[in-house]
Amino acid sequence: MSNGSIHNIFLGRQPIFDADLAVRAYELLFRHADRGSANIMDASSATSQVILNAFTVLGLEQVCGGLPAYINVTGDFLVRYSELPFPREKVVLELLEGTPASEDVLEVIAAMRGRGYRFALDDFEWSADTERLLPLVQTVKIDVLAHEPSRIRAMVAELRSWRVRLLAEKVETREQFEFCRELGFELFQGFFLSRPSNLSASSIPTNRLPALSLLAALHRPDAEVDELERLIARDVSLSYKLLRYLNSAFFNLGRRIDSIRQAIVFLGLRELRSWASLVALAAVPDKPQALMTSLMIRAKTCELVARALCPGEASTCFTVGLFSGLDALFDVPLSQVLEELPLSEDTERALLERQGEPGRVLEWVLAYETGDWERVSRLGGPVDTLRSAFLEAVAWSEQVASLIRERA
Repeated sequence: MSNGSIHNIFLGRQPIFDADLAVRAYELLFRHADRGSANIMDASSATSQVILNAFTVLGLEQVCGGLPAYINVTGDFLVRYSELPFPREKVVLELLEGTPASEDVLEVIAAMRGRGYRFALDDFEWSADTERLLPLVQTVKIDVLAHEPSRIRAMVAELRSWRVRLLAEKVETREQFEFCRELGFELFQGFFLSRPSNLSASSIPTNRLPALSLLAALHRPDAEVDELERLIARDVSLSYKLLRYLNSAFFNLGRRIDSIRQAIVFLGLRELRSWASLVALAAVPDKPQALMTSLMIRAKTCELVARALCPGEASTCFTVGLFSGLDALFDVPLSQVLEELPLSEDTERALLERQGEPGRVLEWVLAYETGDWERVSRLGGPVDTLRSAFLEAVAWSEQVASLIRERA
């Protein structure tokens, strides 16, 4: 199949966390730009074969970084496509709410499970069908926004006699996460990590002030090269990681860079600020690596989209993408964090009001990130540019993550 046939495929992912907030899998988000249901593999849809082919061309490994992919399927789809082009250990097939427990569906699920495929029940509700499907699945997903806490407790108690793992989906707040974890849920999905954990806080936590001070110094518009060199050299971890980054196979320079001054000359001030900001934010304490990974991918996606559509704004778009998550990192409203940073008015308007080219790029990337395909289409722009930027950003984040995490 030619790559031309996948140009109109939206393809994203949403992380699935364990109780320690480590990413254990991704749910795939997908849709054909012109037709078909979002995020569902349905035998009745002409889009399904196109999307199957897109997964084959693009590779689940590239999209999910080697972790398992949760894919929404209907019973009819399984009956028609029981031979899937995926490594069975790399997928979990989600049976949609309302999947009938007909004999042909039960038979094909049992046969696929015998070949090593894993299954989950999505949006679980008790019914005659789900009771017949429960013995064949390993994971049950419960929509925590659709039920009162008392009902969630009852459902968990009712499911204890079944050998299934519980996944809480649509977890929007840290309080919901803690509630579900205490009930015994093992996996969690939702946007709770991308939001501040305590919006009632009146000030930035003391242990995060050094990172904010470093950001402020890096982004002072009047900072001279000599001043930036001294600033970075004073931070042993930052200077070590910067030099390690430049001397890695990622750049493949053919010569060694041994000083901060050489690094500044090679990268330029804008790129230096971007990289140093990323390292500074990665050092923010008490925040899971998954949050920083998502911001890295967002920032790089914004930069790559800008290179294609508004090249002069690429560096600004990287900063805007990275700083769009400062509220989640510092646990105060974004406007409060920005008061501490010497950013341009255009950059602030992009972050707070989605104004200007960087603001529009950020809004487009955020819509793609959350699988809001209608909004992606409404905002316009070539689908393949955004998808390619996202996949390249995923690969880039995996390459640099180990450099950022390593201690000096």
